[in-house]
Amino acid sequence: MPPPTTITTSEFHSITGELIAVPDPQRLVHLQFRRFAGCPICNLHLQSFVARHDEIERASIREVVFFHSPADELAEHTADLPFATVADPDKVVYRRFGVETGARALLDPRSWPAIVRGGALTTFGRFRAPALRQPGGRLGLPADFLIGPDGTVLAAKYGRHADDQWSVDEVLAHAARR
Repeated sequence: MPPPTTITTSEFHSITGELIAVPDPQRLVHLQFRRFAGCPICNLHLQSFVARHDEIERASIREVVFFHSPADELAEHTADLPFATVADPDKVVYRRFGVETGARALLDPRSWPAIVRGGALTTFGRFRAPALRQPGGRLGLPADFLIGPDGTVLAAKYGRHADDQWSVDEVLAHAARR
């Protein structure tokens, strides 16, 4: 499915109850579609965004991260993140943006290094382990969208495997091109 070209105004509630308007009339919005709460690959990836959060904010980018997990479970894993996380356990917003699921999420060898690193950090207590049973499954693929204040999708990426998402540098580069 091709990415949408424009986003009609939507409001989402973060797990903390914050109302998030997308698009944001004042700044760019980077929508991240991650996998499930506690996903070791997602945790590893999000820590790179945490480490550079001030730089992202200075670039006038708002981070909004979706997970296909229930809010109560998501809160246990993302409470310390400096950006909004949104629970979408029924994958309503995932479908709206054409974000897919597939066995290639974990079978692609390019995702294996992140699986090992994220798994090790979970095993040694840096990340909280995910629930054994994931209602939305474990085979989600990531996706990223950069949305302008007028709702235009400035850039989009659909991951081909579980660790195929934009880096902070790629988000900043897309923002600089707008």
